[in-house]
Amino acid sequence: MTHIAWLGKKTPFCGNVTYGLSTTEALRARGHQTSFIHFDNPKAPGSSTSLLANDPDVSLPYLVKSQVYTIPSPGAQRELRESLERLQPDLVHASLTLSPLDFRLPELCQQLGVPLVATFHPPFDASLRNLTAGTQQLTYQLYAPALSRYDRVIVFSDLQAEFLARLGVREDRLAVIPNGVDTNQWKPSELKTDPGITPAIGSPMHQVRSRLGQQRVFLYMGRVATEKNVEALLQAWRLVRMEGCRLVIVGEGPLRSTLQNSYDEDVLWWGYEADLATRIALLQCAEVFVLPSLVEGLSLALLEAMASGCACVATDAGADGEVLAGGAGIVMSTLGVTSQLRTLLPVLREQPVLTRELGRQARERVLEKYTISRNIDSLERLYGDLMSRAPLAA
Repeated sequence: MTHIAWLGKKTPFCGNVTYGLSTTEALRARGHQTSFIHFDNPKAPGSSTSLLANDPDVSLPYLVKSQVYTIPSPGAQRELRESLERLQPDLVHASLTLSPLDFRLPELCQQLGVPLVATFHPPFDASLRNLTAGTQQLTYQLYAPALSRYDRVIVFSDLQAEFLARLGVREDRLAVIPNGVDTNQWKPSELKTDPGITPAIGSPMHQVRSRLGQQRVFLYMGRVATEKNVEALLQAWRLVRMEGCRLVIVGEGPLRSTLQNSYDEDVLWWGYEADLATRIALLQCAEVFVLPSLVEGLSLALLEAMASGCACVATDAGADGEVLAGGAGIVMSTLGVTSQLRTLLPVLREQPVLTRELGRQARERVLEKYTISRNIDSLERLYGDLMSRAPLAA
């Protein structure tokens, strides 16, 4: 049994921590021991109970924590070292999200003689193909020297790996392991093939469908923030007459109130949804999932929508374009998203056979490449390879 110390750095239910929780749960199911070290103790909303109550998890102190970065308290490094000395893991796996501790970890783990793996997932756009200046590029350039000191660096796409290699990170230290989702949990509902089926009264599906009505559902799920470019979708929706269809926005963020005040007609602002069964039902009710992001890593919401049988439309931000390439969905450029959607939305409205086929191909793509089982298989091989050899030289 391998003991893995998993270091996470963002608030619960926000992208990478959701992925981290799913991964640690899957590792435990295969007999591994996991300890979660976090700049907060993950708790269920409205509860004092830790989501990782069965783990010897550690909460590190911090001064500032946001969606983008974390500034630890002066004593956080000492507490991290003491925690690792006490836990004595076989391997440390860190989810890097812009914290000064990211740059100290290689030296610390080398001193402790513990292999160190990093998952590097800052969002990026297609301009990473060029070494031009920009926020995303500067982040990658800042981190590249430190990443060279990790035993392995996991990225989500070949594009990320190629870019980091161009910045000097050794190729033998890079591993492309995409996110994965549980396809037994995220799966199409019978409603997608037979709209005449009536959900059981009181079920999440019944509650969601009662609120949505019988219109065809186009859905966005994620943060309502500048980088997600939700306004481009809202502008296109306003410009196109989508009779018989409803746009549903699921999520919260700094732009929610402003956008809702400006775009409230024919749009259902669902808000943040903490309940997993309800989120699953929302995607099962949706015919089309739209992700108009300007920057991404590899969107977990996109993979969940694909697994649920939604026809997916997304920009080529991050690795999302790679995921949908070759017929698994419709890929847009990050430039001129509103104009592209003005063309695409009417086609998707008028061609339900096309949306059904896109939904089928989307799920097939997830089953082929993006299952949580495939993800954990890759992690286990990587862990085993590192623990079978001496630590790499810095």
